Amino acid sequence: QVQLVESGGGSVQAGGSLTLSCAGSGYSNRNYCMGWFRQAPGKEREGIAAINGIGRTRYADSVKGRFAVSKDIAKNTLYLRMDSLKPEDTAMYYCAATPHYYYGSYVPLFTTEYNYWGQGTQVTVSS
Repeated sequence: QVQLVESGGGSVQAGGSLTLSCAGSGYSNRNYCMGWFRQAPGKEREGIAAINGIGRTRYADSVKGRFAVSKDIAKNTLYLRMDSLKPEDTAMYYCAATPHYYYGSYVPLFTTEYNYWGQGTQVTVSS
């Protein structure tokens, strides 16, 4: 049974940094594609960063150059380093996993492409 647990959210001022973690069990992130998504109040959930089994990454334009996704295979943990945070980054952040696309050039960022989800961790950025 795949389980994902996010942590590391909190409140930060604009320009600050946070690192989110997603601890996984019931699978190996070596063979899964992992993604980070976020959902602000009144908005749809959007994909912002993902990494596949061979380490290929993909980012949404809104976070490119500011966020970095990585994983620790031994700990089966996914990370999202967030720098230069903006008030518009305020949202609930979710990690997700899929056994598909884990090897190859395509890295998915659509919610429909992921099978397993965590409960989320809140990030609030004040101006």
